[in-house]
Formats: sequence, C-alpha cells, structure tokens
Amino acid sequence: MVDDVDPRVVPPGMSDEDEDTSFFDPTKFKILVIGVVAALAGLMSGIDIGVVSGALDFFSREFHPSTMALSWVVSAMMAGAAIGSVSASTLAHKIGRKRALICGASVFVIGAVGCAISWSISSMICFRVVMGYAVGLSAFTAPLYLSEIASEDTRGAMISTYQLMLTVGIFIAFLADTFFSYRGNWRGMFWFASAPAVLFFVGVLFLPYSPHWLVMKGRHKEARRILLDLRNDPLEAAKEIQAIRAQLETKQEGFSLLKRNKNFRRSVLLGIVLQAMQQLAGINIVMFYAPKILHAAHFDTHSQVWCTAIIGLVNMLATFVAVGLVDRWGRKPILYVGFAVMALAMGALAGLLNEGMTEQASQMMAVFVLMIFCAGHAMSAGPLMWVLCAEIQPIQGRDFGMSISTLTNWLANMGVSVSFLPLMEFFGAAGTFWLLAVLNFLFIGLTYLYVPETKGMSLAKIEERLMSGVRLRNLGR
Repeated sequence: MVDDVDPRVVPPGMSDEDEDTSFFDPTKFKILVIGVVAALAGLMSGIDIGVVSGALDFFSREFHPSTMALSWVVSAMMAGAAIGSVSASTLAHKIGRKRALICGASVFVIGAVGCAISWSISSMICFRVVMGYAVGLSAFTAPLYLSEIASEDTRGAMISTYQLMLTVGIFIAFLADTFFSYRGNWRGMFWFASAPAVLFFVGVLFLPYSPHWLVMKGRHKEARRILLDLRNDPLEAAKEIQAIRAQLETKQEGFSLLKRNKNFRRSVLLGIVLQAMQQLAGINIVMFYAPKILHAAHFDTHSQVWCTAIIGLVNMLATFVAVGLVDRWGRKPILYVGFAVMALAMGALAGLLNEGMTEQASQMMAVFVLMIFCAGHAMSAGPLMWVLCAEIQPIQGRDFGMSISTLTNWLANMGVSVSFLPLMEFFGAAGTFWLLAVLNFLFIGLTYLYVPETKGMSLAKIEERLMSGVRLRNLGR
C-alpha cells in the first residue's frame, strides 16, 4: 500500500539532490496569494486611517471648520467602523466571508470617492462614516476568512499579514499625502485612497469561499473540493472537514452566556479593558494628527508631511518586532516594555512642547520621540491586544466576546480622536501629552494586575481555568 511507504525513502529514479532542489510548492504559493489578496483589506483600512492626517490642513483652508467639526471629520470614520463591526458577524454568517469582503470593498470605494468630491463639511463627515463602515466590516471579516483558509502551520502568519498590511497602508497613505501636499490637493489624497479598494474588489472575486462557511451552510462537497485544492492532501482535507463539523457542534450562546455566567463576564470585561488601553495609549492621535502635533512643534507644512511619512515607516517596521517576539518573550513582558516606552516618549514630547521647540535640534528630537512612541505601540499594544482578546474568550462565547472587543476598540478610538483637538485647546499641547504619559504609566499597573501571560498555553486550558474561577492574571499560569 502506498500509505505504508516510508516518506524518508527516496523513490527510484529520484536522487537526494532532485528532492532537495524542489523548492517551489504550488499549494503553499496558492495559499500565500490568497492570503495577500484577503489581507488587502488591511491595506485598505490603513490607507483610510493615514490619508485623513494629510488632508486635514488643506481641507480646513477651504471649508474653515470649527475645532469640533474638524474632530468629527476624523472621528466619523470610527463611528462608521463601530456600526460595521457590529453588523459584520451577521453579514459574514448570512452571505459568507467572501461576499462580505466584496461588500466592504464596494462600500469603501463609494466612501473614498464621496470624500474626494465633498462639497461641505457635513458631506465629508457623512462619507467618512461610509468609509468607516467598510473598514469595520473588513476588519472583522478579513482575519476571520484568513483563519479559515489557512492551514495549521500557516495560520499565525496569515492572520499577522492583516495587521502588517494595515501598517503598510498607513505608510503608503502618508507617502501619498506628502506627494499631494505640494499642490495642496486634499481631494487627490482621497481619490488615491479608492485605488486599493478597487484592487481589493477585483482580487476578492477570484478568492475561494471559506470551507468553514460552506460546511456551516451544508455545502460539504464544495468545502471538500476547496480544501483538496488548498491542502493537496485528501486525508488532511477530510480531517479538517471533521474538525469544522465538531467545532460547529459547539453552540455559540453570546448574550445568554453573559447573563448567567460570571466567569464569561470577566473575560468580556477584560477584552473591553484591553481594547480601551490600546486606544487610550494614544497611537491614533499620532496617526490622525501627526501634522497638527508637528505644527505645534513649529514645523512648516512640507516638513510636517515628510516627518509623518517617516513616523509611518517606523510604525510599519516595528510591527515585525512584535511578530518575532510574542512567542519568545511572552505577552506581558512585551506590554510592560511597550507601555514604559510610550509613557517616557509622551513625557519627553510634553517636556519639549513646554520648552517651545524653536531650535532645529529640539524639533528633530520631537520627531525622534514620536518615532519611539510609535515603535513602542507597534511592538506591543497594537497587535498583542487582539491576540489576548482572542485567547481569553471561551469557545461558546468567542464570537460575542470578540464582537464586543472590536466594538470597544472603535468606540474608544472615536472618543480619543474626537476629544484630542478640544483637549489641545483646553490643556495646551504639553498638558495633553502629559496626560497621555500618565495614562500609559497607569497601564503598566493594569497589565500587572489583570492581564494573564498566555504564552505556551492552549486555548482549552485557558478556558478551563477561566471557567473554574481562576484570577484573570493567573489564567496562563
């Protein structure tokens, strides 16, 4: 029987050298292409986050919005994303992950084009909500699709690709902002933002359906055919179909479980706290308002956008650090380092702003401090809060728990973004960044008191300890 052949024995007619020189694996390449196309949702979201920072100043010159109206131009995207994240679970379940991603790409194009042709402040805010809806929908659906398409040995890398593409999108948006800023063309910035969504829309049309969703809908033959194509191993495909069926037998309870089980309430509350910590650390203040911050440091317009692009590059590169260290150092040590770095960076920036920064040396120091802050966040709270939120939710309430975590992220993001400019007016630039420094310092204590170290722990073991009443910080021990 073929199954009895020792895989270490080289078949007749094939030398060791022939075996070793076969580097190209078409199946893995196919999965890689699928992963990159699906992760373009992250690129699309990143460009939306980044593009508005460069457009704000030129948009303000044309329409003269109040401080609060300008804050809502930025924050409207998060309001839309909150709505999109709430509806994403239902939409992805009913029409499928693939069609939900197509819907997200279509809506994003409409929103980006609408922003580019905006004729008033209110129209800009409305189209920013539309863009945000697409971001929220895609932010939930793309990682879900990637996790269901990937094999066990590629799942971590595939899901991480989404976060990486998000930071790449922010960097690309900052570069585009720099290019269009020389002509003051804020409309061109939004026209550019629509391009990756069109590319994403076309790419998703050629993606396979999620085998998990197909099994959920009783379309087992289609699911098996897709898995055979992606795994190139009938035995592995059959095992995966069985695993999906077993997983679907676990009923998702959500709100009913929240009402009757205090331990599930603890995990949901921790997920809320983790996402609030991620946003209150201040990263999106820097991503959205970097030119405004640099203006307070007396940079001219073109210097502001170039320095913002450099900050975006650092943010992208630092994400690789988190991917490389999360399973070596563990979650808590990385969070300790990240929050400490962010607290020190915000404190240093507050001190520089308090001194006035009229000299070039102090201005360059401000840019360096912002880069350090972004690196601290990108290597810690940025990706790790999502990892922890997924790990601490029990399987029967995971969909509900992750939906609440995602909603919290966007609402906290909106709250921080809409309040930043008013805080700058009330406390001054230095006082606002002192506040962020204090918050990041407090988050070190919250990490010590409540965040578990889940490195090397199976999801089943974490769930067992959670449901038995073990303290949150000890779930991973």
